[in-house]
Amino acid sequence: MGRRATVLCGAALVVAGTLTAVPAEASAPPTTAEAAPLTWKRCGTARYPTLQCASLKVPLDHAAPKGRTITLALSRVPHTAKTYQGPLLVNPGGPGGSGLTLAGYVASALPKAVAAQYDVVGFDPRGVGRSRPALDCRPAHFAPVRPDSVPSTPWVERANLRRAKDFARACGERYADVLPYIDTVGAARDLDRIRAALGAPRVSYFGYSYGTYLGAVYAKLFPQRVRRAVLDSVVDPTGVWYDDNLAQDIAFDDRHRAFLAWVARHDGTYRLGTDPARVEERWYALRTALARTPAGGTVGPSELEDTFLPGGYYDGYWPQLAQAFAAYVNDRDDGPLVEAYRRFGAADEASGNGYSVYAAVQCRDAAWPRDWHRWRADNWATHTKAPFMTWNNAWYNAPCAFWPTRTLRPVDVTNAKAPPVLIFQSTGDAATPYQGAVTVHRRLTGSRLVVERGGGNHAVTLAGNTCLDRHLAAYLADGTLPRGSGDVDATCAASPAPEPATAKTTKSTARGTELHDLVGFRP
Repeated sequence: MGRRATVLCGAALVVAGTLTAVPAEASAPPTTAEAAPLTWKRCGTARYPTLQCASLKVPLDHAAPKGRTITLALSRVPHTAKTYQGPLLVNPGGPGGSGLTLAGYVASALPKAVAAQYDVVGFDPRGVGRSRPALDCRPAHFAPVRPDSVPSTPWVERANLRRAKDFARACGERYADVLPYIDTVGAARDLDRIRAALGAPRVSYFGYSYGTYLGAVYAKLFPQRVRRAVLDSVVDPTGVWYDDNLAQDIAFDDRHRAFLAWVARHDGTYRLGTDPARVEERWYALRTALARTPAGGTVGPSELEDTFLPGGYYDGYWPQLAQAFAAYVNDRDDGPLVEAYRRFGAADEASGNGYSVYAAVQCRDAAWPRDWHRWRADNWATHTKAPFMTWNNAWYNAPCAFWPTRTLRPVDVTNAKAPPVLIFQSTGDAATPYQGAVTVHRRLTGSRLVVERGGGNHAVTLAGNTCLDRHLAAYLADGTLPRGSGDVDATCAASPAPEPATAKTTKSTARGTELHDLVGFRP
């Protein structure tokens, strides 16, 4: 999952660790999707000059294939080698993340000899980006300064509840005819339409974050259509979505404390103290100060959380975040903090589309508690252990308590009959905690799990870890898989933690930053 492409929350009264049956919409026998050949046009950028773009019409309702259609936006980097291994579909997560540019990134980051054998194909899922219709339920929903995320008074709770209800109502009013069809099962069926339009009997797939759940669902529904599949930073399918979010809150708190400990280790640069507990006190004191006077009239406590949340996804962002933190505390200079907010925290403000699709998919995919008392009790209990982002995450997902469409049941991905899947996961991933990868590894027969031991980043392949990337390249080149025992088939050492910002940026850091900017900050 990727916040602000990607955070989770889901299933109302689903018992933790259980999974209901595949919904009727998903269990219908797959039919052969017919599609006219795609017309590709040049749409390259300075960074990715070989990109081509096309569009594809698919049914809004796959149960009524001759009814209303919607349009998906596609991109590709064509293969150049004589050996052609077919299409490799890529997805950055979200839900709500655009995959058009990701095709260019993956094609450039893979070894040239491997990338040249594939058409690397990106796509904007239904409702996203350049696909049509593109959702944008309430464009000013994240305009600063929002109410404090922590509902310490009844007034603050009512203000946040009103925002959640208004967003759900706006979606229902603007997209009443579309919302019942924005979900993971529909997106997975779209993937098979893309496959047919590409003229491929089978496709390979590479998904990050939420894209791992989309890929697993596709493998469950269309196992005979999968050639190879890579899942990086894995959603736990047994917690879709409410339980997954509560687990995520705990993991993000741990990751935020790792960031604060890193700041303490670099006290010579940041001058915030050598004791992580003291640095943590100063961070929460900063939060309290911003509740009284938002920085630059823009960054209040909720926006502060938005700004530092991406540090839980990728430690390459830590130097800029630490610099903003230190400038405010030490020099009362709020300029770097406002700049960091614009860089990291304002993504939802800028992209109402991404958040609208995020909410539409997650609120539709699984049942959510409709009784706010349940949310209040669960999130206060979690907040006492993990105060960093529990309530921020709760309000991010709270429209699902009031969502205007009926919900589906999560897809049980167990024993998908697809070829062996290759899974990558860091042990300290906050957005998609480690146990999700173990769960999926156990449920997908023949899958292999490669672990970045001691790592904490989300989306770990093609981000600078050469050990992980060797496993990825070998699998995509000829299907080579590691063969271990137990829950883990291979391990790689974590990439080193960043150093405080300098004038010189390493090639590895630049590559990791580019990937994480594409994958986004919400699962």
